[in-house]
Amino acid sequence: MKGRRLTTVMLSAGVLALAAACSSNGGFSSPSSSSTAGAKPNKTPLTLMFGSSGPAETSAVQAAAAAFTKQSGIKVKVIPASNLTQQVAQGFAGNHPPDVFYLDSLTFQNYAKDGVLDPYAPTMPNATGFSPVLKETFSYQGKFICAPKDVSTDALYVNTQDWQQAGLGAPPANWSQLRADAQKLTTHGRTGLVLDNSESGIDMFLYQNGGSVQDRAGNVVLDSQQNVQALAFVKSMLASHIMKFPPQLNAGFSGQAFGENKAAMVITGPWENGTLQSDYPHIKFKVYPLPAGPTGIHATLSFTNCWGVPKDSKNLGGALAFVKYLTAPQQEMKFSTAFGVIPSRAAAQATYMRAYPQYAAFVRELSYAHPDIAIAGATQAISAYSSALAQLGSSDPASILKTAQRNLQAVVNSSK
Repeated sequence: MKGRRLTTVMLSAGVLALAAACSSNGGFSSPSSSSTAGAKPNKTPLTLMFGSSGPAETSAVQAAAAAFTKQSGIKVKVIPASNLTQQVAQGFAGNHPPDVFYLDSLTFQNYAKDGVLDPYAPTMPNATGFSPVLKETFSYQGKFICAPKDVSTDALYVNTQDWQQAGLGAPPANWSQLRADAQKLTTHGRTGLVLDNSESGIDMFLYQNGGSVQDRAGNVVLDSQQNVQALAFVKSMLASHIMKFPPQLNAGFSGQAFGENKAAMVITGPWENGTLQSDYPHIKFKVYPLPAGPTGIHATLSFTNCWGVPKDSKNLGGALAFVKYLTAPQQEMKFSTAFGVIPSRAAAQATYMRAYPQYAAFVRELSYAHPDIAIAGATQAISAYSSALAQLGSSDPASILKTAQRNLQAVVNSSK
């Protein structure tokens, strides 16, 4: 599932490898110190390491690298990683990290904390042109570090045939309507609504109810009454059997449940579009913004990667020139056309909505999107929280949140 959190095993391996790199080098410099100023491109070849969603993405990245080489004269070795987080971390541990690499939001926090990244983002052309939620995601201690590559938000996918057969009209505007629609869409062989059984699939309900994960000071506020109420609503949908998690339907993820018509609605992101088009072309669907919470609050989650650049690159100037090329609006649209991602730049997003009006909801939701949880050092605590949410149907919402609050706040406190 493109855009989703990497597995705990991958992240843990990356964190351990990075820790080894820090100890072998005697520690890295502060994340606030930059090598960007005055960096000039040279002809030293670059390496680009990325995690691919499939052949279309691999071909698009290779084509972009070849075009950059033709323009700049700087050769780029493109490396599709089988385990991106681990391979990048191993590169740092061996003092040979890739010059440019995909970097997810949680691993970014770990790397930024240890000071291995060049904080080049403010030097990018039109650095203010990135969506605010993306700049927030890739900022550390108030400093914008690396340029967002693209973005996904969670939205509501609706099977149009099921919708029409149930006699439904406009999409649900609030939780009450979502519940009512899910009830009407649930049949003997089909569930009304499916969402992923993790914090990435559920936390948008917290924000829709006026809750949050962290406050402005960075403290964890998961155990608030708003959040307890939100999880109680999700649990009530599970208890009514009008909503299920994918494993309950023998599906590996929500997109599979939707494609096999075991779900009439799913909450997921645009990373599912390619799978639906290639594996389930008979499924006709529309994408709508998520319904608002009880008091009218609109909220969704955003998922993204940035272009990571190590501050000790042998061709730092070339790496930064490459990132500038990759984040140009025209190149971002080429990626969108090739494998469905949403551009990170506002200028390209406007072009995207004109080209793909059926997916405009993903872009419109960015104005009220919240970053997925990303706290440096919190890999295990986040994984434990997700595992607890997967058992929400038989667990107490307040207890889940209280435990996650304690675990995540302990991580935050250890970093102060």
